[in-house]
Amino acid sequence: GAYDANDPLLEPVWGLLAEAAVPVVMHCGSGPAPGKYTGPEPVGRLLARHPRLRLVVAHMGMPEYAEFLALAEAYPEVRLDTTMAFTDFSEELTPFPMAERGRLADLGDRILLGTDFPNIPYPYVHQLHALERLELGDDWLRAVCYGNAHAMFDRR
Repeated sequence: GAYDANDPLLEPVWGLLAEAAVPVVMHCGSGPAPGKYTGPEPVGRLLARHPRLRLVVAHMGMPEYAEFLALAEAYPEVRLDTTMAFTDFSEELTPFPMAERGRLADLGDRILLGTDFPNIPYPYVHQLHALERLELGDDWLRAVCYGNAHAMFDRR
């Protein structure tokens, strides 16, 4: 985005969101074009101040996949959404490093299905096929496609 998540004017808002456990989706990866405030470093500074912020990183943080996986490992409330990740379209431009597949499995409870449907350059079902071909198992796939979001929003 063309805004600084670390702008002092936003500080009280981040605090309230963290305290209320309200999920926030942020397009903070540097793909498809880096911005002045994109990338894992500014997000890391934000999370250091608000470690309980329920941040959902859009597009798995593409193309800085490994760095955003590290933030999810360091901050238990960080989630990563799968929008466009792993699809043929994105694999051509910014492939997910398969060496990181084990980390996907380890963080399986914090990966969320994202689609951006209908604003995508492929059929909706392709996102689901792309997740399935990761071969991380039915339990992982079920959690990503349903269970993880259900758990995040179930506030009983």
